[in-house]
Amino acid sequence: MHYHAPSRCPVCGHTMEITRLHCETCNTELTGKFTPCRFCMLEEKHLQFVEVFLRCRGSIKEVEKALGVSYPTVRNMMDAALTALGFDEKTEPAADPNEEKRQAILARLSSHEIDVETAVQQLSGLKEEMNDEQ
Repeated sequence: MHYHAPSRCPVCGHTMEITRLHCETCNTELTGKFTPCRFCMLEEKHLQFVEVFLRCRGSIKEVEKALGVSYPTVRNMMDAALTALGFDEKTEPAADPNEEKRQAILARLSSHEIDVETAVQQLSGLKEEMNDEQ
């Protein structure tokens, strides 16, 4: 029988380190300091979620059915697994450098300083500027 190796020390809670590997076929042993893969360090509940998610080919609807839970629960489970894997950094979308200009044009339109045609021309000009920069 094989057991899942603990990833955290039961005494102090720090990350455990693999120091010995053994081949059952030829009885070769290798000692040293080895870092386990990210998935090897997952708690059982996160590993089970990842397995179901992959078996369902990433379909959240299928994961909902397989686990008998709601969409928000699946999302929470996914977020927890991502955090456990170290992928919890949510990347902010790049700020649109023209957003302030766009808002100023819309504010001027709203206050009737400019007409719709002028606003459309100015907004189109911003779009062209952005395309030229790319």
